[in-house]
Parts: sequence; structure tokens; C-alpha cells
Amino acid sequence: MNQTNIFIELTRLNKPIGYMLLFWPCAWGLSLSLQQNQDFNKFIYYLILFFLGSLLMRSAGCIVNDIVDKDYDKKVLRTKNRPIASKKISIRKSLFYVLCLCLLAFLILLQFNYLTIFLGIGSMAFAFSYPYMKRITYWPQLFLGLTFNWGIVMAGAALTNDISNEILLLYLMAIFWTLGYDTIYGVQDIADDEIIGVKSTSIKFKKNIKLFVGICYFISSALAIYIFYDNFGLNKSIFFVLIFIISLMYQLKIFNKRKPKKCLLAFKINNYSGLILFLGFLFNAQIN
Repeated sequence: MNQTNIFIELTRLNKPIGYMLLFWPCAWGLSLSLQQNQDFNKFIYYLILFFLGSLLMRSAGCIVNDIVDKDYDKKVLRTKNRPIASKKISIRKSLFYVLCLCLLAFLILLQFNYLTIFLGIGSMAFAFSYPYMKRITYWPQLFLGLTFNWGIVMAGAALTNDISNEILLLYLMAIFWTLGYDTIYGVQDIADDEIIGVKSTSIKFKKNIKLFVGICYFISSALAIYIFYDNFGLNKSIFFVLIFIISLMYQLKIFNKRKPKKCLLAFKINNYSGLILFLGFLFNAQIN
């Protein structure tokens, strides 16, 4: 395998679902904040920057995660062939890639105001401590929710130079969304994780996993309805919220802890869920 293919596999660039799930919350935060700052050109520019930042930071995070988990990955069927676990690439070279990716992400961060820069630097504590959470708590998915959706707060600050109550409520809504979809994702590894001693909400709630995911998605859906109603009233954008909720309900219907492929399919649907909600926010930005 050549170095380019190893880099792509190492950073998961061949699996866009990861960086898109990091990007959609940023897009939500920007489009919600567009109600206060109607500078559409700046919105588009920042949307591009947040996409590139999501791509870079997710890639760096994947490498750090693989370095930390290399001994675990060797024992799990789904991850044993990852570049670091299978020794296709050295840890030293992997860390060099992390440094380069973080430097590029920092250069993008410098394009924003001071509040956003401060929030971005603060997010590094979340990003690089997440891989250790599965060792100490059954709630690493909750920590992922705090980490993956921090872009909402940053995006709101980028456009308004403030952190509004609406942005914080959207952040909370997205945390429950992530808690649900990453629990579904973790179902694929329950058997291996229990053997090697890794913790997750998938394991903690494995006897009632659909109920747990359903509660997470219900809370997320209820908050989404409230956010749209409170900010935009009753208009045609509620259609997007309903489609978003239907996409979550469909995931609940199809995922099965005995069928890993169904879990992966349900997880991947969240890329469309994120897009749908973004279009809902954008619709309101255009009609107001």
C-alpha cells in the first residue's frame, strides 16, 4: 500500500460520514445565527472555513484516536487492519501528520474573531481527551457529543461575536442527537469491547438499547421543534424538522444489535439528517 492510501485510511478521508457529522452542527450554528447577522457573503465564507476545519480536525482526531487505541484496535475485528494497529505506519510519522493537520486548522481558526479563536483553542481539550473516555466511563458517547457539536458554539460566535441562549439550546439538542447515533454505532463492537474492557453507552444499555436511543432522539427532536418554533414560528420550515424526526425514527426501526450492518446503515443516515436540518435553518434565513 502506498503512502497516499495509508494517509487516506489513517485520516478516514475515504469515510466522509465522520467529518460531515462534525460539519453539520457548525452549519446549523451558522445558519441559525444568520438571523442576527444577515451578511450572506460572510456566511458562505465561514461555511467553507468550518467545512475545511471539520475535515482537518476530524482527520487529526482519527490519528490521535488510533495512536491511543492501537493495542485495543489489534483485538477488534473491525479495527485490526487500521494503519497504526497493523504497523503500516509508525507512530512518529503519524504524530507528524497530526501536527501538520492541526497547524492548518489553526491557520483557518485565525480567520475568525477573538471569541471564536478562544473557543476553538479551548475545544482542543475535548478533542484530544476523548479517546481516553472509553477507559474511565460508560459515557464516552456523551463526551463525543460535547466535542463534536462544539462547532455550534464557535459558529454562533463567529457570526455574532456572542454566545446566545438559542445557540446553547441548539448545542444541547445536538448533544442528544450524537448520544443517540454514536450509541447505535457502538453496537457493532459490543462483543469485542466487553472482552477487552472498553466502556460505552452501547454496553451500558445493551438490554434496553432501543429505549435509550429512542429517549435521546425524542429529546433531540423535542428541542429541534422548540428551537424552530421559538425562532421562526409556524411556517413551511417545520416540514424540514418533521423529515429530520422521521429520519431518526427510521433509524430506530432498522438498527438491530444482532445485525452490525443495519447499525452502520442507521448511523450513516445521520448525514442526511444533518443536511435536512441545515436546509430548514437556511430556508428561514432566506425568507426573513
